[in-house]
Amino acid sequence: MGHAGMAATAVRYLRSVGASTVAEPVEALPRPELRAVGDDERAPVDQAEFRRVLGNFATGVTVVTAPATGAGKDPGSETSPAGFACQSFSSLSLDPPLVCFMVGRTSSTWPRIARAGVFCVNVLGAHQGELCRGFAVRGGDKFAGVVYDATPVTGSPRLADATAWIDCTIHAVHTGGDHLIVVGRVEALGTGDDEADPLLFHRGRFI
Repeated sequence: MGHAGMAATAVRYLRSVGASTVAEPVEALPRPELRAVGDDERAPVDQAEFRRVLGNFATGVTVVTAPATGAGKDPGSETSPAGFACQSFSSLSLDPPLVCFMVGRTSSTWPRIARAGVFCVNVLGAHQGELCRGFAVRGGDKFAGVVYDATPVTGSPRLADATAWIDCTIHAVHTGGDHLIVVGRVEALGTGDDEADPLLFHRGRFI
């Protein structure tokens, strides 16, 4: 539906609820000028200082996983599951049920998750620090020795002993500087041990 169609729909709605409409057409505001940000306009924030200060915000820790998209058993290829450790995760919407996570644009795991089109967010417990470290490294077979099964809807790896899991399909992807903001629509979810303490990350270490 174009702008004219949307305007007509809005007018019909206002009339249906008894609202008055404007007799004369309303002139649209001019479009903002779109341009790149100049170097002299960038905020003078040192990256190390940015990390240090933001590190004071304690976060939960998750592992985002996706199923293999090929056949075979070669570690680290399209024929094995994909996964990476992720702190930047959040619930987003209740209706529809949406969650989101952020991933670096240079991530080697993200393209595999994107090709799968689905993912599972595994919320880790305090006892799973070593498991998290295994998924935080680049390359190799991150699933070696890891116990998991398939989520009920997307078939993404659901890690054993995770305190919670959220089974999702990719709903939208937005750019955010040097990261991508991935929005997932929740298809199924559940919890493990409700009594388990969460794994938290604060000031560069697990707590």
